[in-house]
Amino acid sequence: MEPRIVPRKEHRISRKQMSPNALRTLYRLHSRGFIAYLVGGCVRDLLLGRQPKDFDIGTNATPGQIKRLFRNCRLIGRRFRLAHLRFQDEIVEVSTFRRAAVPSDNADIEDEDQNKRRPYHVKDENGMVLIDNIFGTPEEDALRRDFTINALAYNIADASVIDYSTGLSDLRQRLIRSIGDPRVRFTEDPVRMLRAVRFAASHGFEIENDAWENICELSSTISRVSPSRLYEEIQKLFLLGSAGPAFILLDKSGLLAALFPGLAAWIREDDRRFQLLADNLECLDQLYRRGTPSSPAFFLSALFGPGIEEDAFKRHRDGIPHRQAMDEMCANFMKEISGTAHIPGKVGGRLCAILTLQSSLHRMPPRKPASIAGRPEFMDALAYLRMAAQAKNEYRTPLEWWETYLLETPPAGSTDLPTDEAPEKKRKRRRRKPRRARKTENP
Repeated sequence: MEPRIVPRKEHRISRKQMSPNALRTLYRLHSRGFIAYLVGGCVRDLLLGRQPKDFDIGTNATPGQIKRLFRNCRLIGRRFRLAHLRFQDEIVEVSTFRRAAVPSDNADIEDEDQNKRRPYHVKDENGMVLIDNIFGTPEEDALRRDFTINALAYNIADASVIDYSTGLSDLRQRLIRSIGDPRVRFTEDPVRMLRAVRFAASHGFEIENDAWENICELSSTISRVSPSRLYEEIQKLFLLGSAGPAFILLDKSGLLAALFPGLAAWIREDDRRFQLLADNLECLDQLYRRGTPSSPAFFLSALFGPGIEEDAFKRHRDGIPHRQAMDEMCANFMKEISGTAHIPGKVGGRLCAILTLQSSLHRMPPRKPASIAGRPEFMDALAYLRMAAQAKNEYRTPLEWWETYLLETPPAGSTDLPTDEAPEKKRKRRRRKPRRARKTENP
């Protein structure tokens, strides 16, 4: 199948929409005789009239050649060998064109950077790709991507758009379609199932039937992905303005139960709980649209907070002090979720602080409000109270009290000087000891 080439006058992409750093990178690669394309999601978003979050570049230059060409280059990655070009305000990712492995491929290849042989395509016993560094052509690179809408490229040489699959057609139909057999593609990398859900939620697209059926069937395999990688993907799902739609798709596909079995079981006990969490996540999306994206700790409190609070309340009724019960339930949550997502301890601690502070915010009148408002987790805790007040009318009174208080008395922390502007402490001068006279020898 010949790729479709769309000349500059027939598409809507302008170089003015692109990152200047990405443009400089494209021009330098092209001027040195290399192929240089914008690839992946940035081309998709430019064609849709959306502003891309980042600009990825594909080239036939090897990682070593890229590093020699750019002084600000750092090579990263085990599964994919990538070049990160660090600029003052962004990182531009440059990858060498790759191809999918075939059975006849050898298991080793010369590594030009380390000058030794190493495995360059490895799958585990389930068929998931662990290492994949086989260089190929631009077309081979496009056809090994996850979805057709991500297999588009922008050629800096003539400003044309190249479609190696059915990406342009699927963009018009607002359809997410796997490249090749979706069962094979999702088995090779189960994270692609989360990416399909994320694109469907963020762009308002529909997942093609065959791909959707395989996601529902293979949803349990998402547990094979490393916890650190899953934590990154979960943040992309819930912190970029489409948490509500993503939550619904995760639940329908079975991915929610595979990722968070405890949460899914808690939801099944009462049908109203699902709507409560959906409303919480819609609050996150509203904050994002207003230009105030949520912190990871606040997102976790929105999704898991109601269940943790309920369990802590049960422990409190059994005679356990509230703070101790909350600490215990937060610790249980962190232990349970650690098998799925590697949540940093700092984020987990902030989550516990947000939930623990709720009892102080609910007390009317509050004790030492200035001290409460000065805590680092206060604004997230207040946002959680505001979110809870939308679901329960009994929280509206404390919410109104705190909002009135903040109008009259801003938090003490907001008036603090930044660290670099804080007055320096006067140093005590040390009294110098008098030098002892040197002994001179008689000649």
